[in-house]
Order: sequence, then C-alpha cells, then structure tokens
Amino acid sequence: MQLVIVTGMSGAGKSRAVEALEDIGFYCVDNMPPKLIPTFIQLCIDSKRDRVALVADIRLGSEFTELFDILSDIKDVKYKILFIDADNEVIMRRYQETRRKHPLADEFNTSSILAAIEKERETLLDARQKADYIVDTSEIMSSQFKEKIVKLFLENVASSLKIYSNSFGFKYGIPKEADLVFDVRCLPNPFYVPELKNHTGIEEPVRTFVMKFRQAKQLEKKLYDLIDFLVPLYMSEGKSQLTIAFGCTGGKHRSVVFAELLNKHLLEKGADVTVFHRDITR
Repeated sequence: MQLVIVTGMSGAGKSRAVEALEDIGFYCVDNMPPKLIPTFIQLCIDSKRDRVALVADIRLGSEFTELFDILSDIKDVKYKILFIDADNEVIMRRYQETRRKHPLADEFNTSSILAAIEKERETLLDARQKADYIVDTSEIMSSQFKEKIVKLFLENVASSLKIYSNSFGFKYGIPKEADLVFDVRCLPNPFYVPELKNHTGIEEPVRTFVMKFRQAKQLEKKLYDLIDFLVPLYMSEGKSQLTIAFGCTGGKHRSVVFAELLNKHLLEKGADVTVFHRDITR
C-alpha cells in the first residue's frame, strides 16, 4: 500500500493537495487521531485499498506530537510525508481574505493571525524537517499546484528520487522549494531581440539563439557534469525530492531553455524528472 501523510501550514493549501490526490485515485481521510491510524491502515489493507492519504496537522492539538511515533511502529507499510508550505505573509493574506479563524487563535488567546502562524510554524518544524516532499504554494497558481501534486504521486509514490527541473523569473522571487539555484542572467538575453521578445524558451528560435553563444555551451557542459555528480550522492543520502531551479529576469527565455535542456539530459539518463516553468505565462 502507498501511504502519504499530508501535513503543513494552515492556509497553505492542504485541502487542494487532497483534492489533487483524490483525482488520481487516493483514498483520503482528514485529520484522523493518530491512535486510530494503525487500525485504519489494517482495514485499508484488508479491503485492498492500495493508495491512501491521511491529513494530519495542527488541528490535532497535542495529539500531533504522537503522530510520528505511531507511524514508526507500523512495520509493513512505507509512507511518504508531503508538507504544504507558504510564506507567512501569504498565509496571513489568505486568512484575511476568507475571514477564517486560525486553528491556534483560541488556544493561545490571540487575535494576531501572524502570531498564530509563527507559533504553528514552530510547532511543525520537526514535521517539515522529516518531510519527503515540500511544496511551497506562495507563488504558484492553483492549476500549477495541482499539476505538481499529480506529477509527484501519479506514477510511483515510492520513487527513490523525484527531480524537478524548474524555471523562474528573479523579478518574481526565488522558488522557496529550490535545492539548487542557477542564475543564467549572465547569458545574452533574447528579450532584446525584437523577433524573439514575445516567444519563450520552449520554442526553437529562442533555444537556438541562447545556445549559439560559447558561454552557454560551456555552461551546459559544466552543468551536466555537476548534476551527474550530485544526483547519485543525493540518492545515496536518501533524498526523495530534488528541485533544480534556473532563473533569468522574467522566467520566459534563458531559464526555460536550460530547464528544458536539463530535463532532456536527465530523461536520457533514466531519471524520474519533470520540467516546470513557473513564470512562463506571466
């Protein structure tokens, strides 16, 4: 059985993550008391449910601290932890827009949403450190978020290393989930070529322009050497998710070219890799 524990910050998007998991066949249960989890898992095994997701978060109160001890006692089922995160300011804005009350507001007798968020982040720090996958929803649209979740779990939840080759624009901020960030603003910019300005790095004319320069070809070779060296090390260390992000000014041209090139290279190496262009439509 494939078991996913969905946790993370209130207001970060756990409900949307569950919806995405349900769409690809997961049986999802929200906020089950940890002591009931072993019995529930056995029932799922008996009924041949092979894809299950459990949401466990700060709403459990003091019981949340029992979660990982109980999970560690389950010997026959391997599980992955999916942590949904977002910046404090983003979460605070979402609460203000929906006028909902933070789960910790009453417990800590505070009317400050930010104070409650900071307390929750402190409480969930250990869970975040244990997470196999971290998805930050601060700067992505709902459709992009769902696409990430679906691609992460659709084929094989137990994949040894899931790699994302991402592009982004520095003007919109560095992706919080990035493990490795490469700045390709040092390369000639197609934005200043009139016939290329309104095209993207997915298209051949832009890719041809970027890669015709000697420094771009050298960077490509050195990049492959570095990634080919690092990936086996990450796998041996037990890392489950690796996000490699390429940034240019707007996230439409140079960064897209290199994210696509790395994606192709890793696919040829047999890696489990997905390319993702955060800002290409901005």
